[in-house]
Amino acid sequence: MAFQCQRDSYAREFSTVVVACCPTELPALAGEDPKAARRGFRVVLEDTLLFPEGGGQPDDRGTIDDVPVLRVTRRGAEADHFTEMPLAPGSQVCVRVDWERRFDHMQQHSGQHLITAVAEQLFGLKTTSWELGRLRSAIELDSPSVTAEQVAAIEQSVNEKIRARLMVSVRELSPDNPEVEQVRGRGLPDDHAGPVRVVTIEGVDASMCCGTHVSNLSDLQIIKILGTEKGKKNKTNLLFLAGQRVLKWVERSHESEKALTSLLKCGAEDHVQVVTKLQSSVKLLQKNNLNLLRDLAVHVARSLRADPDWGGVVALHRKDGDSEFMNIIANEVGAEGG
Repeated sequence: MAFQCQRDSYAREFSTVVVACCPTELPALAGEDPKAARRGFRVVLEDTLLFPEGGGQPDDRGTIDDVPVLRVTRRGAEADHFTEMPLAPGSQVCVRVDWERRFDHMQQHSGQHLITAVAEQLFGLKTTSWELGRLRSAIELDSPSVTAEQVAAIEQSVNEKIRARLMVSVRELSPDNPEVEQVRGRGLPDDHAGPVRVVTIEGVDASMCCGTHVSNLSDLQIIKILGTEKGKKNKTNLLFLAGQRVLKWVERSHESEKALTSLLKCGAEDHVQVVTKLQSSVKLLQKNNLNLLRDLAVHVARSLRADPDWGGVVALHRKDGDSEFMNIIANEVGAEGG
């Protein structure tokens, strides 16, 4: 079954009917202790505007008649909405989606489809999984390494396709349709029911997917690939941002650049050179300081032994001393039976 959120990913509110509402324990949210159960209600609607998590995409947030929805999960052909307030079965309700979160997820998910297709077409790099993260997303590629040149080529190609304003369309096919075998995908969930949903990027890709997507690549605005990192079992994670996340990343980078310019008293083009010089100076100072502390420790130890009240027991506290400084003193004193 396709929900309203899948039929029209751009809709921001939707009227439907409450089918069921029963007490339950609310699933833990991201970052919460999984054992920290809260009492709440599981609400089932005739249809929903809120996407239940699946296909690597997190669930939506929103409200049902102004009652906040804390989590949405899929159960067969139904979506379970978890709330802290009950809703009356049979009542007509208005569902509103957190649009900023929804559109962000649409941009990242469509961006993933585009990067996955281009990486495979250009270099035969197949995607084995992906994760839509809170700050950045990662595509797991079935390769032990991906070169910087390959990353640059993929980024250039996907942004060319965004500027070409290619259409993104969604079709529903019956599971026994021969065309299903021709589209990319990792198989259907065991509890899948109803038609197979196929997301097509004009002239680029066709793949099975349950997520929410943009209708035109121009809505992605831009894609920035941040680089790669070593993945599991000889695989490589490709890290990327799409759409508004790129603009936020640029804003954060610009603020950091301004702050560094003020601290270092130089232009942004000289930041690396100035910091490199500072690091060299700090290393030299640390080395000189360590040598001086060692000399001082020996001097302190000899002064303690030379004290007229020397009795073999010494108490010493030095606020700015470290373990090496104190150990040198202990060894020097101990060598004379202290």
